[in-house]
Amino acid sequence: MSIHDGHRSRLRQRFLEEGLEHFSPHQVLELLLFYCIPRKDTNEIACNLINRFGSLSAVLEAPVSELKKVPGMGEASATFLSLIPAVNRYYLTHHDHSPIFMNSVRDYGNYLSRCLQGRRNEMVYMMCLDAKCKLISCREVGEGCTNYASVPIRRIVETALAENAVMVVLAHNHPSGLAIPSDEDIHTTRRLAAALSTVDIVLADHIVVADDDFVSMSQSGIFDPNSTKVLF
Repeated sequence: MSIHDGHRSRLRQRFLEEGLEHFSPHQVLELLLFYCIPRKDTNEIACNLINRFGSLSAVLEAPVSELKKVPGMGEASATFLSLIPAVNRYYLTHHDHSPIFMNSVRDYGNYLSRCLQGRRNEMVYMMCLDAKCKLISCREVGEGCTNYASVPIRRIVETALAENAVMVVLAHNHPSGLAIPSDEDIHTTRRLAAALSTVDIVLADHIVVADDDFVSMSQSGIFDPNSTKVLF
């Protein structure tokens, strides 16, 4: 029996009795690492991870290649930690099977912020809505800078038609910046709005997300969904 077995059992039992509320960040990591590092002292590894990256959230959002640089971390354990925020995003956007209605910019922003939570790369999402503003689907459609090349406009139009969407909301994140639309963001929005308007689908908004903040192009007066023009 490993000398760490008793400690692991006590920490697991503590979680079952108390939850994670009173755990320190390194103890949360230590507990997680039990399930992918069976024969090492995960307390030391957890402390090293926190010291290197600065916080629990930064550890979970770190690239696998950087996690593997911490002594004791391998491919499997690094992948396991990276899986956690991805599973969290999946859970937040799929756990409720009742109809979801998007009646305001706040509804758009809150939902899409959850989809983009913790993403290290710039990602592009599209949300399809019906005539009653009910969510039909929300999916990832691109990765990289939000420009004409990285946003597949033809695919977005075809998807919106296949989903019988009446409205589309576009969203992307600025992983290391502010939630302020760039000139390229605005130009891409104009192109997409024009393409969707040819098939009688409205681009209702373009949401830019950064950390816990988001900016709506329509609410900010940058984009008018009724005219498909960009206002400067």
